[in-house]
Amino acid sequence: MKETTLLTPDNHVLLLIDHQYLQLLTIRSHEAATVINNTVALAKSAKIFHVPVLLTTAFAERQELVKEIRDIYPEQTPIDRTTLNSWEDERVVEWVKGTGKKKLVIAGLWTEVCLQMPVLSALADGYEVYFVTDASGGATLEAHQMAVQRMIQAGGIPITTWSYVSELQRDWSREETAGAVTKLFEEHGGGFGQGLRWEWQLLNLKEGTR
Repeated sequence: MKETTLLTPDNHVLLLIDHQYLQLLTIRSHEAATVINNTVALAKSAKIFHVPVLLTTAFAERQELVKEIRDIYPEQTPIDRTTLNSWEDERVVEWVKGTGKKKLVIAGLWTEVCLQMPVLSALADGYEVYFVTDASGGATLEAHQMAVQRMIQAGGIPITTWSYVSELQRDWSREETAGAVTKLFEEHGGGFGQGLRWEWQLLNLKEGTR
């Protein structure tokens, strides 16, 4: 049966919206360090699986994109906007159209503004939109939660960072990415990442004894 619901490396694009220092300083729904860690993990996983990625900023002359994200895609100049809704910037829409993908995965700051609006607009334009709740953040916990509810009610699909990564890998026999994904979990996955490292080592040990 042909898969139509699960994300695969070749059926979607990733948009990272305005992960900038001033935005991070003002979020209160999550720890800023957690959002950075998860967003970096998203960006790295997209590179591992060759998923097209678009970075955007707002008023970049006043606040830089987080360095750890810039360093993953040094060749890319983020689209810098004045619009709160990145979907109202034709450069963003044209980039998405140019990929030919109809599934979008989006994370951004703040949840209630620069994430919510493009999610709602892309849904209205017929895209299947997933939003990453733990790589985004709001000015308050309530603002984040209400935005999440509104996006779900409009048809958006909430996911988390590590469910995204796991969905792309899906099978540890896919050796071309398994090692890099395991390293990613080790670097950014906390206790779960360490547990996965142990399991991966055991798997390699068993394979080596056959």
